[in-house]
Amino acid sequence: MEIILASTSPRRKMLLKKAGIAFKIVPPSYDEEFETLDFTFDKIETVSLKKALSIKDKIEPDSVIISADTVVVFDNKILLKPKDKQNAFEMLKKLSGNEHYVVTGYTLLHPQDNKIITSHVKSYVRFAKLSDEQIQQYIDEYKPLDKAGAYGLQELPAYFNAETKGSMNNVIGLPVEEILEDLKKF
Repeated sequence: MEIILASTSPRRKMLLKKAGIAFKIVPPSYDEEFETLDFTFDKIETVSLKKALSIKDKIEPDSVIISADTVVVFDNKILLKPKDKQNAFEMLKKLSGNEHYVVTGYTLLHPQDNKIITSHVKSYVRFAKLSDEQIQQYIDEYKPLDKAGAYGLQELPAYFNAETKGSMNNVIGLPVEEILEDLKKF
């Protein structure tokens, strides 16, 4: 049974490789769009499912598709990937010194027997209170415009003093531990 990752995320690719899973990448043809940025678990799980379904007919039926969508949530609002550096600054300013959470909705889909598992994992993150200069330095140095919430946990400098509760892999972009457990069901 071949594993297909429905994602172009370098972080998801890295996490699956690190877990020792052999897989192929087939980019999804579904772009996550939200009518509102109000957070619900169902919203994130639905995006994940739609990503998996978007490649269902492009792969061998006996394959298992893994798809995911990760969002940062603060004050019950979804923080997407920033539009530009100013937007990234505003996001990091909000998160500075405050606890927020990261949710990844994920789907495993086996087209041959139409078996689907869709679930989510939630982890908490808190940064130190950051100065405007520290935020700007991070944006200039790490260029986080391709990351939800304008940061990548795996690259944060020491001055962020990031604390996490829950799956660190989830915060990076894929709850590998839960996915490995669910793969056993196939």
